Amino acid sequence: MVSEQPSQILSLLRSGEPVEIGIAPVTARCPASRGVTYLHLGLAFAAIYLVWGSTYLAIRCAVETIPPLVMMGIRHFTAGAVLYAWLRWRGIPAPLRSQWKTAIVAGTIFFLGAHGSLAWAEQRVPSGFAAVLNATLPLWIVLLTWWKGERRLLSSSVIVGLVVGFLGVVVLIGPTSLNQRSGLFFSGVVLAGAFLWAVGTMYTQRGGLPQSASLSSAMQMIAGGVALFGASIATGERVNRAQVTTRSALSLGYLIIFGSLIAFSAFTWLHTVVPAARISTYAYVNPVVAVFLGWLLAGEAVGPRTIAATVIILAAVALVNRARREPRTSTSQGYSRTSTSEYPSEESSAAD
Repeated sequence: MVSEQPSQILSLLRSGEPVEIGIAPVTARCPASRGVTYLHLGLAFAAIYLVWGSTYLAIRCAVETIPPLVMMGIRHFTAGAVLYAWLRWRGIPAPLRSQWKTAIVAGTIFFLGAHGSLAWAEQRVPSGFAAVLNATLPLWIVLLTWWKGERRLLSSSVIVGLVVGFLGVVVLIGPTSLNQRSGLFFSGVVLAGAFLWAVGTMYTQRGGLPQSASLSSAMQMIAGGVALFGASIATGERVNRAQVTTRSALSLGYLIIFGSLIAFSAFTWLHTVVPAARISTYAYVNPVVAVFLGWLLAGEAVGPRTIAATVIILAAVALVNRARREPRTSTSQGYSRTSTSEYPSEESSAAD
């Protein structure tokens, strides 16, 4: 989208290529050297590949009979509260008041702004369509980084990747939607959500959050859940329990347990045993999984245009990421340095 957009991935429950809040890079270790089996790795990757990829369809099913803002509020507040209580029980120190302030801002941007808009738009757009549009997250992060002046000179590869990526967006939306205000509007809402996730990603890089990625994620989910509840009340959403279907209720439960808690745990664990570059591959797999499941389980149309747009956008993201990771020598304050991280990592977190 949480789903869940990923450097300081929020905390990690971020589409998303979403930022790993508080997680420092680690060196990959051989599974056998730490008692980790390839079965463990396979299950963990299955969680971030398949579970996060399936959250787009789960969101669509959930909002069929549950208002989108309150649905996302329940999801994130519940997952955040459970995670926070578990961490505190394990002895993780309580966060500072200043850290809560940062978490409130970040959580509002991530979960009300990004996930709230995604859930609202999925009342009208196919889940696979929304997932492919959300794959533009790394492109937004690059543009914001450039706009902030941190990297004023974009390489030719990055520029080509940006142009190709947004060309893929035009191909996905198609001429019909471009000529229909409603289709263009809802597509814009999904893209706005991806942009807001990028904004939140940049904001969290300023610091001010706990070193524990898990605690940071829990705080932001709690704050985002409260913000979503407030927005739900302000917009007049009402939950009619008699109309909530079993499918919607189960989808919401799936998002809480599997989309947030289980996949999040797998994501954070993988960062202790596998290189971040390998983990970031979920950003390419999730949209494909979402499109396939939308077609298989929800009857969403997947035509040549959708396939072409998916390939174009993911190729553009791969091109930008590859260029970003290439070593680059720059001069600053009279000395030279070589950087291998040209842009913030998009392993952002909070899964969709």
